[in-house]
Amino acid sequence: MLYRILVAAVLITLPIAAQSDLDRAKRLQSQAPGVDTHIDTVQRVLIAHEDLGKRSNKGHADIPRLIEGGVNVPTFSLWVPTFYPGAEAVRRTLQLRDAMQSVFDAYPDKIELATSYAEIQRITKAGKLAAMLSAEGGHQIDDDLSVLRMFYKLGIRSMTLTHFKNNNWADSSTDKPIHNGLTDFGKQVVREMNRLGMMVDISHVSDKTFYDALAVSTKPVIASHSSSRAISNVARNMTDDMLRALAKNGGVVGVNFAEGFVNYKDNAAVAKTISRISGAKPPSAGGKLLDDYANKEFEEEYMHPYTPIATIDDVVAHIDHMVKVAGIDHVGIGSDFDGITGPPRGLEDISKMTALTAALLKHGYSEADVQKIRGGNFLRVIQQVMPK
Repeated sequence: MLYRILVAAVLITLPIAAQSDLDRAKRLQSQAPGVDTHIDTVQRVLIAHEDLGKRSNKGHADIPRLIEGGVNVPTFSLWVPTFYPGAEAVRRTLQLRDAMQSVFDAYPDKIELATSYAEIQRITKAGKLAAMLSAEGGHQIDDDLSVLRMFYKLGIRSMTLTHFKNNNWADSSTDKPIHNGLTDFGKQVVREMNRLGMMVDISHVSDKTFYDALAVSTKPVIASHSSSRAISNVARNMTDDMLRALAKNGGVVGVNFAEGFVNYKDNAAVAKTISRISGAKPPSAGGKLLDDYANKEFEEEYMHPYTPIATIDDVVAHIDHMVKVAGIDHVGIGSDFDGITGPPRGLEDISKMTALTAALLKHGYSEADVQKIRGGNFLRVIQQVMPK
């Protein structure tokens, strides 16, 4: 009889404990903004004409799921594939900016563009999502600082210096180095971003480009969507030395949920993607032909999900390692939702971010430290780079 009583007690106690972590996570979400520094959801608006105001079973994020997951400050990436040359890359960026504007115009009571820390505070206090915009690849400015300045005028507040391929002034982590990091013009780009009040994003860059950017920047930089190379050895992840250097700079890294980035057993999926992109032959013509090719690429890649080995526990392991190396003040979330095909089990879309908060609490993080990871650390950098 005593054995049965003990078993019954265990069966009752375990769900209550789990529910307690979830309740605490929901409470934390209600107390402070949650930040995700990288989602590619605007692609679904431009290419698939999806309505982000309605909850969908497609992709990883929309307004209802952002609200449910407690992500009040999402950064929407205006990603342009590197096969868009020069002015074509600028044109595609404007298409994406226009697509994002359609969301703002359709749902002004739910989501608003935020271009400063003060605006984030105002918008989130009004109960709305404070959406930030980033350009994902330095090739998108067409080697022209005046284009960078106009992107700033359009509300873009961060830019990754490279994407999958090298550009004319910076080396990428997934290409053969040709510049030995940043060129003189690349250093001008970093300085101009500092002057304007744009966050310098070093996800996707080569290791040398990373160190060059830190040497030039007078403001904290971010790695919007990168994980730990010590746990999963892919070039897009950061070494421990890079994490320590980022912390010394005052910056923050956002853990990336992508297949292979969080569990090395999924690396084959990453290698397959790199091989496919490297061997692709886009049309030489621009305009509609190039757009049609890009749209087909997106549909083939992201509309066919990959089932990963990675789980939410792998994400916690990356956060744990990066916190131990860089410190609690320098780690955040940069999921890469809608830019990845196989998010970890337990984090299938952005509505599940509450589960990650609960997992961190269960792992032993204090509520104050969880709030730093959820968004406080990135909000600090935003306040330093673009206070008003």
